[in-house]
Amino acid sequence: MRLDQSSLIKLQNSQNKPNVLLPKYNRDTCKIGIVHLGLGAFHRSHQALYTEKVMNEQGGDWGICGVSMRNADLQQKLAAQDGLYTVAVTDKQDEFQIVGALKEVLVAAHQLDKVLFRMTDADTKLVSLTVTEKGYCLNSAGELDTELEIIQHDIQNPTQPKSALGMIVAALAIRWEKSVAPFNVIACDNLPANGEKLKRGVVQLAGFYSQALAGWIASNVQFPNTMVDCITPHTEDKTLALVESATGLTDLAPVQREGFNQWVIEDCLTGDKPDWQSVGVIFTSNVNGFEHTKLRILNGLHSALAYIGRLCGYETVYQAISDSRLKAFLIKLVDEEIIPTIDAPAGLDLTAYSRDIIARFENPKIRHLLEQIACDGSIKIPVRTLEPINDNLNNQRTNNALYFVVAAWIKFVANKAKLSADDTEQLNDPKARQLLELAKSFTGNAAQDVALFIYAEGLLPKHLVENPLVVQYITESYRQVLTADDIRCVLPQ
Repeated sequence: MRLDQSSLIKLQNSQNKPNVLLPKYNRDTCKIGIVHLGLGAFHRSHQALYTEKVMNEQGGDWGICGVSMRNADLQQKLAAQDGLYTVAVTDKQDEFQIVGALKEVLVAAHQLDKVLFRMTDADTKLVSLTVTEKGYCLNSAGELDTELEIIQHDIQNPTQPKSALGMIVAALAIRWEKSVAPFNVIACDNLPANGEKLKRGVVQLAGFYSQALAGWIASNVQFPNTMVDCITPHTEDKTLALVESATGLTDLAPVQREGFNQWVIEDCLTGDKPDWQSVGVIFTSNVNGFEHTKLRILNGLHSALAYIGRLCGYETVYQAISDSRLKAFLIKLVDEEIIPTIDAPAGLDLTAYSRDIIARFENPKIRHLLEQIACDGSIKIPVRTLEPINDNLNNQRTNNALYFVVAAWIKFVANKAKLSADDTEQLNDPKARQLLELAKSFTGNAAQDVALFIYAEGLLPKHLVENPLVVQYITESYRQVLTADDIRCVLPQ
């Protein structure tokens, strides 16, 4: 029997699955109060689940309209299930929850008018988004990247936008013109100061439409900085089988996640919002402390493990962390070169936190692909690896392990360049074309190849690549990666 509203009612009435949590509120009368842009597995396992828990406890009109930017397949699967799906929390003890908060699924590429209609409805109080770092359409200086084709399109066609920023601007323009109170915008991507950066991009894009609109947005719309944390791997056939075994229902769109989850939001939201705080969301004035801790420890270690693990031939986080030499490298990296760069939030033991992170990597039930983590390196490496390098340089601390991570990323790109004719081996990065062209010109001379790569226009921060010590140490690390029969034998000790 397929998961849908009718089978959910039967399950609610039978109560024969006590280990499966079900919606307790009336889905039929619940209004949509949130529009989410970027309907991927992470949102459905994280923000939507928090909202589900609030409505299960308190009710409220916080149904979600989930907007997939292009994925019509997901829309079809969820539509066949009346928007219902299962979250499988796989940890020491598995838990399952059927989520009903997702009331509507739209595809922006095909249903833009409906998306904008929903975003401009007065019932919509919040717009959230998980569109990955590249979806913010910012350049290396953190400003709106007007060179991007999608932004050029939105500037020229403001009422028919293609980018998430463009949709936010178009919807706010309509609300502004009709004197409808604006919604607030919650960024949920792994990007430092994500709310500030999103606001800058939105206001700058709105300025091409109207400076008055841009000023109205800047003064009236809240863009809180946030930090999100929950490992959510891609859904695979094993997930479908696990969910069907637990629920007795066929679910074509479940999501799997680890037991740990965290959501920290800057305490600046005005107007109505779900009582997320009652279900564990942290509202604070110090998002930056949580953000830097998570980005540099969890995400920094993730990236290090992704590039080095792939060079070792591993496919998943669990496989890579099970290698004692890679685990020892991560501990050295975090203890000696990452933790010293972090001003921890009050009461947080960074060493203990880092060991908890590594323990999360060791969960055998989570099949988190290294390739998934390794995508978008041109955006992630500057934040997760180069910023700690810069902090250590400024404080006269060493960077041996961090330089090795940069070298492993370069080698990862070089390996992709050799295989780029194969569609399954294409590099997933917003600067993929530039990176692959650079790597295809590599000769095997470490100094020449590193120089070609790091001096490329707009790729790495100038203040770092203009430092001869940075270039020297990255080059030496890359030389070791190139010449080693086994990369594990040359990991910094």
